[in-house]
Amino acid sequence: MISGLIVIFGIVAMVMIHEAGHFVAAKATGMKATEFFFGFGPKLWSVQKGETEYGIKAIPLGGYVRIVGMNLYEEVDAEDEGRTYREKPFWQKTVVVLAGVASHFVMAYLLFYLVLVATGYDVISDANVVGSVEPTLVGTDTPTPAAEAGLREGDVVIALDGVATATWGELVDEIAAAGPGETVTLAVERDGALLAVVVTLAENPRDETLGYLGVGREVVRERVGVLAGVAEAGAEVGDAVVASAEGMWKLFSGLGDLVGSIVGGENVADEVRPASPIGIYNLAAGESIPFALRLLGLVNIFVALFNVIPIYPLDGGHFAVAAYERIKGRPADVRKLAPIAAAVVILFILLGVLAIYLDIADPFTLR
Repeated sequence: MISGLIVIFGIVAMVMIHEAGHFVAAKATGMKATEFFFGFGPKLWSVQKGETEYGIKAIPLGGYVRIVGMNLYEEVDAEDEGRTYREKPFWQKTVVVLAGVASHFVMAYLLFYLVLVATGYDVISDANVVGSVEPTLVGTDTPTPAAEAGLREGDVVIALDGVATATWGELVDEIAAAGPGETVTLAVERDGALLAVVVTLAENPRDETLGYLGVGREVVRERVGVLAGVAEAGAEVGDAVVASAEGMWKLFSGLGDLVGSIVGGENVADEVRPASPIGIYNLAAGESIPFALRLLGLVNIFVALFNVIPIYPLDGGHFAVAAYERIKGRPADVRKLAPIAAAVVILFILLGVLAIYLDIADPFTLR
């Protein structure tokens, strides 16, 4: 539960830091920002400080900063002339609209670095060590061979019927090859003592021709040095960018199939479905704190890439408009972008509804 709450509070913080990026950049470049809100819809609470109103709205699905003049057709008071977004040079507009995107990369890097250096991260070991013992066979009350034989966490299986099993892969291969129903002798090292454990293997739930013991791999916590973490965190950001881009492509290219699967009552693969905060909470709940922090890092990268898509009204869309104005030397007619903006909003709503439905009806599973 703690990991789930970390993710939820982390997402709220992510939204506010994103908006703070826009806000700070706007202030730094002399623009006037009149509102800074978390959420949308009816106002729940606000406070006026200087020229900016800060507050919370009823629908917690994001946040926004209102910068005077971002809408080219907004009427601007004479006293605000010279402080509007539309009057600023291209480089300042770029800094403001992309500051939110940049904040996600910074947050992701810091989260990955924190896990690598401070908390450590969980790694599935290839050692021939029993990490867990399944109590019963899948879908039954029958004890697994491992549970019946009394195997324990931390046991080191060094041989099966005299054949050395120095790694987890070798152990799995020997168990599978022995076949179901076969009685084998495991050479087990426990607390410095060598034991001979006789086990009758069961059928593997995934393939009835293979033997099955009912043990899981050991998970170990690893950390890196302060200096080594600098480079490794950067590499993790790069890996997350690639993975997020691939996931985003699968999501959008398969959106029609996704809707068809839901309507047809079919199972939806986790890698091609959207996720709401409910799903992300469910994914993190019960997992380790490092898992939750790394998940938050991945969410930040995905949101950054999503926001940088050059479609209005995303941050990337605002940048594209600013770039167009820079190249053409004249203001863009944002009225022509209204249908695109409406389509993007509808897409957001569709993805949000699908994500919430799937997260409730078909929760994520860690495989």
